[in-house]
Amino acid sequence: MKYNSTTNKSVCVSAAQAIARGISSDGGLFVPSKLPSYSSDDLAELLKLDYRGRAKKILGDYLEDFTKAEIDECVDKAYTAEKFGGENPAPVVRCTNGGVNMNILELWHGPTCAFKDMALQILPHLLTKSLKKTSSGKEAVILVATSGDTGKAALEGFRDVDGTKIIVFYPVNGVSPMQKHQMNTQLGENVNVCAIEGNFDDAQTGVKSIFTTSDIIDELDKNNMLFSSANSINWGRLLPQIVYYFSAYCDVVNSGRIKMGDSVNVCVPTGNFGNILASYYAMKMGLPVKKFICASNANNVLTDFINSGEYNKNREFYTTISPSMDILVSSNLERLLYHLSGEDDVRTKQWMTALKSDGSYTVGEDVKSGVSSLFYGGCCDDAQTKNTIEKMFKESSYLCDTHTAVAVNVYQKYVEETGDNTEAIVVSTASPYKFSKSVLEAVGDKDSMPESEFDMVDELNKLTGMPVPAPLAALRNREVRFSGVISADDMPAYVLKTLGIG
Repeated sequence: MKYNSTTNKSVCVSAAQAIARGISSDGGLFVPSKLPSYSSDDLAELLKLDYRGRAKKILGDYLEDFTKAEIDECVDKAYTAEKFGGENPAPVVRCTNGGVNMNILELWHGPTCAFKDMALQILPHLLTKSLKKTSSGKEAVILVATSGDTGKAALEGFRDVDGTKIIVFYPVNGVSPMQKHQMNTQLGENVNVCAIEGNFDDAQTGVKSIFTTSDIIDELDKNNMLFSSANSINWGRLLPQIVYYFSAYCDVVNSGRIKMGDSVNVCVPTGNFGNILASYYAMKMGLPVKKFICASNANNVLTDFINSGEYNKNREFYTTISPSMDILVSSNLERLLYHLSGEDDVRTKQWMTALKSDGSYTVGEDVKSGVSSLFYGGCCDDAQTKNTIEKMFKESSYLCDTHTAVAVNVYQKYVEETGDNTEAIVVSTASPYKFSKSVLEAVGDKDSMPESEFDMVDELNKLTGMPVPAPLAALRNREVRFSGVISADDMPAYVLKTLGIG
């Protein structure tokens, strides 16, 4: 199994090289040169396995330069019952809301209470093994841009991992108070966190620019270091996310709600397009998916693209109550365009160049029709998000966060518009306690809100009876370690200074 760059497919690297580098030197993203193909018999075999067994099978088919023992070790260390509160780190919960049935795939039972844990608990193990295969003796510098959850999950995953340093940038006013507190109190000797003036797209653009700046790369090389990424631009971040779609399907089959071979719909709240792209890869491998429902908040650039074929980031940016989706540049869409264009790296590069220079691009009719046949795009605003949280809790006694509510809202719109009642897997991406203020405003007394974040947590717990995740409760009295704020233009100098080589 080899990997090519989306913008120069003559680039051909091993899995270990793709994971270690994170991004191709030409600025493109690594994609597999071919995909494993799973028959109905293969899916039937997955039914018999637990989550870890399914992960070992799927990762093994992509990481052909890893030994079975290496993959087994990575999986077994990542997905422990201690870290995820049970043997199944990604349970499926049946829920009915407004007469619409759905299977809620809960991906937030890990140590940082967000879906990013599903990939970022295993990525450090994959990366350190990749570095030993490709860059013996070099220290990996992990650069992360985050809209909230990736940063904390990456910090926790790479905390005190030998041979690594991690620097996380987040928009100073673009994450929830709990997300900010999680990052700024992070433990570990090899971690660093800094806020930037601007939004997530500014942080993400800054990180991608640093990755491809030759002077900075040369400076790291002189000091026996190299860059890698924990964002979903890194194939090692995206690959583990494919697993939970197969696992959820198997769990729904085992529950008796569908039969093996029946199709499902998949609904994902997404801003950077990585989480929903993982389900697309699962479908291309053989998972029976009928429709991908892409759910956006007020930053509905993906909705407009799916419906029109034009991607245009030249629009107002909204700071919403679902901040992990406050994104106007969806990096992983590049991979989908590459595949739907027939692996046309020339056109893919033209689109990405236009996005960088003009802020927009329009795909050809072939790609547009490919997108519209597979994807449905929908969005909702903050008021609709809160209304969905309230309805879910009142009607189903199910408390969801502000991102999951976007998915539920858009999924219900899809059913109403199409009449398609195919069983659906709706992805739940975070614990509601990570966004206590907004969730409490939706289900509680809006006129008597507690003042502090942890008082809101207590009030939400008292009102709903939903247990507070232990990792969040443990943050209450933790000391703030990182409080710096810089301009996006100062990110390169900050990285070099933090590494002691500036």
